[in-house]
Amino acid sequence: MIQTLFGSTEQKPSFLDRMKEAVTRTRENLAERIEETVSFSKEIDRGTLDDLEATLLGADLGSVTTQQVLGKLRDKADRKQIGNVDELKRLLKEELLAILNSASIPPVQKTEGLPEVILVVGVNGTGKTTTIGKLAQFFRSDGKTVLLCAADTFRAAAIDQLQVWGERTGTEVIRTKAGGDPSAVLYDALQAATARHIDYVIVDTAGRLHNKAHLMSELEKMRRTAQRIIPSAPHATLLVMDATTGQNGLQQARQFTESAAVTGIVLTKLDGTAKGGVAVAISRELGLPVRYVGVGEKAGDLLRFNARDFVDALFA
Repeated sequence: MIQTLFGSTEQKPSFLDRMKEAVTRTRENLAERIEETVSFSKEIDRGTLDDLEATLLGADLGSVTTQQVLGKLRDKADRKQIGNVDELKRLLKEELLAILNSASIPPVQKTEGLPEVILVVGVNGTGKTTTIGKLAQFFRSDGKTVLLCAADTFRAAAIDQLQVWGERTGTEVIRTKAGGDPSAVLYDALQAATARHIDYVIVDTAGRLHNKAHLMSELEKMRRTAQRIIPSAPHATLLVMDATTGQNGLQQARQFTESAAVTGIVLTKLDGTAKGGVAVAISRELGLPVRYVGVGEKAGDLLRFNARDFVDALFA
């Protein structure tokens, strides 16, 4: 609840409300077009579902996921089990939710009293450093202590940008000069975090794809460094993806998952695209859960992903 100047209270927007707002363009591209498609048919049959294919592809579910979903719906249509558009939407929601829930990676258990270490990877330009700042705000607003590690040492701009986010969120940043050893700055950050009993260490890493072998080698060295101080680290490796890039971003993500042992996705700029269905494609084609979604530019515009609320928002 939020206290107003006049003493009354107003309800803070729920996750579902914020998600509804974020996926407005995707919902218009999906649910409303389903209504249009079905309105021309007397009954929902294979022909209707064939017309639905373009709508699902337009929402960026991708061809593999679209065919899987339509295959299940065609079987039901053949048995006359889809009586109207409401039933079609309900069944479609069930299929999308099942795909999202099928992507599950058990979390690495952190050691009591030691920091939880999160590596953040992603192509430069996806909003990686901004996402780290938002994650810091997310944890701090939950009463946790956070330390940021500027290990993307190949770009001076990345170090400076993370410093800005540190100041914005009141979070200390451990950094070194541009061109320094990423593992060395990580070592310093984990030493400091352990001594101070920090809850979370969030690590920015280099966003390069042109040399996957080098990327893999660098990340592996960082893991070994982390494990010298915290044997169970890293506890998560989050890949930042830009929702507006859709299937192109999915191809980049596939390359990162081959190199970086990714355990989850942060999907940014969800509010700026009509292709939010890529969240489902990620789960189906990469087998990775979406952990967080970015729904705006402010520090507080990062939400922990909830599959049920996301699907409900698409058809609200």
